[in-house]
Amino acid sequence: MKIREIRATPVNIPFVAPYRFSYGSIASLTKTVIELQTEDGVVGLGECADGDRSAEVEAMGTRLVGQDIRLVAEAAQYCVPGMAYSPWDNVLARKRAFAGIEMAMWDARGKTEGVPLWHLLGGKWRDQIALTEYFAFRRPGADHPGEATPVEIARFCADMIDQHDARIFEGKLATVDFATEIEMVREVRAAIEDRDLRLDANGGWTLPTARRAIRALEPFGVSWFEEPVESYEEMAALREVTAAGLSSHRIDLRRAVELGAPDAIVTNINELGGIAGAVQFIRSCAEFDIGFRFHSGETGVASSAYLHLSAALVPVRDASQTLFRWYGDDVIEGGPFVPKGGAVAVPEGPGLGVVLDPKALARCHQRYRDEGAFPSGEPGRRYGGSFCKV
Repeated sequence: MKIREIRATPVNIPFVAPYRFSYGSIASLTKTVIELQTEDGVVGLGECADGDRSAEVEAMGTRLVGQDIRLVAEAAQYCVPGMAYSPWDNVLARKRAFAGIEMAMWDARGKTEGVPLWHLLGGKWRDQIALTEYFAFRRPGADHPGEATPVEIARFCADMIDQHDARIFEGKLATVDFATEIEMVREVRAAIEDRDLRLDANGGWTLPTARRAIRALEPFGVSWFEEPVESYEEMAALREVTAAGLSSHRIDLRRAVELGAPDAIVTNINELGGIAGAVQFIRSCAEFDIGFRFHSGETGVASSAYLHLSAALVPVRDASQTLFRWYGDDVIEGGPFVPKGGAVAVPEGPGLGVVLDPKALARCHQRYRDEGAFPSGEPGRRYGGSFCKV
């Protein structure tokens, strides 16, 4: 069960239509797919969620040759500084890179032992993982018209109900003028009837704007607001205007407990240092009655990992996020996942339960070489476009 080699490949996963959010618009997601081969010939898969980390991953890989894939804590000591901050190193970057390797170690172990990841984590509590259905203004893609008006977005949501029995809808705000967004929410509410409605501003509002916006949106029965503002302190100040849940991608459990906001933390496995770190963090959230969900945007590799974790950990009760419906490609056989009835089944098979498609990997890697990292969905612009809080 020892490591022989670690390879890393940057890829771009395209959207069928570039979507708009508070940072601008985006046409593809850049990820790093990791292949860890053991001395027994088993290949474990992992992923870094935050762009091209192939050089860092392969450099770490040379330190881990000969290490036992079961000893993830020991492997971390070879790769990640023990302090939270260093003036001589980027600790967060190392943590993210190692987390992708650690995921591959778990996958390789599951494949070696012939059991799924959820088995290694102590068993599973659920077979189907609930997911939200995203909606947003989307620019036209090569073979997709996108959605340019509130009515078109509402029609998309209605189609998702008719075609896939979607149950929970989550939409992007802080992208166009607020009058248009109010109309969008009104149309979507009518289209989805009494189904759960959540809204995500990606920190695009100031506190005064968020107060006005949330009051204006109150008639539409919004159950959650994701990052209506950026800081925990600002979220706590919004308690006076809404009883809806508040969630954030920022990770500071101690501060969340102190302030009583947000109600849930939404992140990925890399930000938590790997699967072992995610298990520990999720259990800590549960101790303090802070919710936890996984966010959207990984390939089928890391997405499979978060499905297994959601199955194995009781506290991950609420629907996590997904952009599966918007993906135009994936690196796994049979991908991307297709939610039905507002959920995806936990993958079967040992380890993560997914198989890398070599041709798809090569295709997605070439797309990264052609496009660069996180290409914008707007002609002539890189990722992010322009961003101005209102």
